[in-house]
Amino acid sequence: MTGKTSLFTILTGVHEAARVGSMETRVGISKVPDPRLEALAGIFDPPKVTHAVVEYVDFPAISKEALRDPQYLASLRVVNTLAHVLRLFEDPTVPHEKGSVDPMRDRDDVDTELILSDLVVAEKRLEKVEKDRKKIRTAELDHEYEALVRCKELLEANTPLREAEFSDEEEKRLRGFQFLSQKPMLYVINVGEEDAGRLAEVEAEYTEKLGNRPSTKVAAVCGKVEAELAELSAEEAAELMASYGLSEPGLNRIITATYSLLGLMSFLTAGETEVRAWTIPQHSKAPQAAGAIHSDFEKKFIRAEVVNWKNLVDLKGYPGVREKGLLRLEGKEYIVKDGDVLVIRHS
Repeated sequence: MTGKTSLFTILTGVHEAARVGSMETRVGISKVPDPRLEALAGIFDPPKVTHAVVEYVDFPAISKEALRDPQYLASLRVVNTLAHVLRLFEDPTVPHEKGSVDPMRDRDDVDTELILSDLVVAEKRLEKVEKDRKKIRTAELDHEYEALVRCKELLEANTPLREAEFSDEEEKRLRGFQFLSQKPMLYVINVGEEDAGRLAEVEAEYTEKLGNRPSTKVAAVCGKVEAELAELSAEEAAELMASYGLSEPGLNRIITATYSLLGLMSFLTAGETEVRAWTIPQHSKAPQAAGAIHSDFEKKFIRAEVVNWKNLVDLKGYPGVREKGLLRLEGKEYIVKDGDVLVIRHS
């Protein structure tokens, strides 16, 4: 027992399970914590404040048996990233299925299952490509063959594909296979109460142990403390966090790490009707950001008025930032920054 399902319940508030064929899963949504929204709402006092969200799915644990179930595999393949809850807490009343607590062993066990599952996919496809190449040689087939051979060699060396760097061209060819070991991985370290005040240190320690690898992040959380926080009023929760030296719930670390691992960021819109965070990929240009609000805005984009959220808060609204010359006009090539507040101008 790692505390996976308990953490999911606290994270999303979802208690009900749903069946997907023979498999029981639960789907829930978490708001992305963003103090900037509250600060902007304090200036504009809108009736509506809308956070960005992340959708989580609680699957049965990954195992040899589960990965033989086609429905389980199909459901796992469509997620954008995987989160593996690793148990670091000792509790004699909650037995570990392996008999002892060893997060690195548990990490390796799951990676091995993902690698073996991917190896089956790669070998099957390689057989087909080799047959096709005997009939007709095309550059397309040759490139796919080379990409798959590289994947097979990595997997046979017990290397998850997320640790390899692929060219844009290779990424494009491999995307359709939805290899499980290529998906970004968030390791959630579930610590005991004695470590609840050391979440940043635990994250640093396990980031080091896990080799600071590409497409991985580590977030530490104490499930027992989070369960208590979920039952308390805001004031009582703040007192409990302070007693552990925490400035925010550990769950916020999970959500923020997930968002970052997915390569996402938020820009903001702020006015008297609504203050809102909009999700876009990092390094998006202004027209793409406009398209997140409405697809027509991307097509008909003219320019964006841009200001940093902090300036807008400090100067108490748009008149203040205009007066100081801090509201800029940006065109189609502007790369939106996390925390930009945009006013889109379109035809």
